[in-house]
Amino acid sequence: MRAHHTEVAVIGAGVVGLAIAERLVAEGRDVTLIDPNPPGSGASFGNAGTIADYATLPVGTPDVLRNLPSLLFDRNSPLSIRRAALPSLAPWLIRFALQSLPGNARRNAAAIAALLADACPLWEGLAARIGGSDILQRRGCLYLYESSAAFRAANADMAQRRKLGITVDLLGPDEVGQLEPGLPRVEGGAAFFPNAVFMADPGQMVQHLARAVTVSLLPHRVTGLARKAGGVDLWGDGFHLHARRVVLAAGAHSRDLARQAGDRIPLETERGYHVEWDMPAPRLTRPTCPTTRGFYLCPMSGRLRVAGTVELGGLTAPPSPHRIARLVKGARAIFPDLPAPDRNWMGFRPSLPDSLPVIGPSRGGDEVIFAFGHGHIGLTLAPVTARLVADLIARRPPERDIAALDPGRFGL
Repeated sequence: MRAHHTEVAVIGAGVVGLAIAERLVAEGRDVTLIDPNPPGSGASFGNAGTIADYATLPVGTPDVLRNLPSLLFDRNSPLSIRRAALPSLAPWLIRFALQSLPGNARRNAAAIAALLADACPLWEGLAARIGGSDILQRRGCLYLYESSAAFRAANADMAQRRKLGITVDLLGPDEVGQLEPGLPRVEGGAAFFPNAVFMADPGQMVQHLARAVTVSLLPHRVTGLARKAGGVDLWGDGFHLHARRVVLAAGAHSRDLARQAGDRIPLETERGYHVEWDMPAPRLTRPTCPTTRGFYLCPMSGRLRVAGTVELGGLTAPPSPHRIARLVKGARAIFPDLPAPDRNWMGFRPSLPDSLPVIGPSRGGDEVIFAFGHGHIGLTLAPVTARLVADLIARRPPERDIAALDPGRFGL
């Protein structure tokens, strides 16, 4: 094996890793990207395409905690678990339950809101730099409440978001019908987030980003990491690289490498799904989440994508036909005439118990910087994370307080 040398190695060529590389190159860094898969081919491609500045609530909340047993073990729940994975997931679930307590959930929501505050303008700036502005749409996003009881119950949720600085309007059934005439009339109403930005084709956007990032790309999986004099050695299937600094942004695949760097991070894997129907004209004009069903209806370019649900289950099991069938059934509850879907997909989200990413230096030294664990908001937070990592690489004070994102916060 011939040894390569670089100033900064970024492990992971998803949207977070690519955005970090783009920012570092703009600051004059010599960057090498390492990923065994084509850039942006995982969760960066298969998501709901929403720059979700409103997604301030963590997955773990007091309401989720009260219903956790029934949610986890109901095969039809928006939040479920592969039962075979329960023994390995138990420590993570305990931490998740603790983070769902009222005080912890409020603290986590405030930290998420601070991270999300400028996500939309940062994405608009990034899209302009890479030639992807036409993929972004500023039409907002809808949370749909199909019953009056659900709509009334949403008031507390929306009041909490408003306290965190989120703009949201509550709409009655007639107003929803005027905004989205293609949707069936609902009894309840909707929450409308007017500032949310939609990405009509996240896969295309990530390809724009990959083409714009003029760096070396090593198509390998990193299996080893060790600090050496003057930097960090990385190696794997047929390659060896010495880097002065390393950024670990490998999403759901980051835990083992973080441990080799000296940090135990309680990272688990959410298996996300989507199904798609090709259609020449969209049935709605903005992403819409029927809240009780746990998915988004996404009017992607040339197709309707139905994306969502949370299944805790690791990296190795095959996709669940049941989860795919539930998405199809849920979509047909909204649009009964949908035929068989044209395709389906499963990908991996990196999930931490408090719904916050780890962004910061390894406890062993800032030769290794962590930038993973973004859960449901990795697409949203890519340019935010890139700015923070660029500050850390430059050893200048980050532009915002990142104490809540510290890799050592779990005490492991």
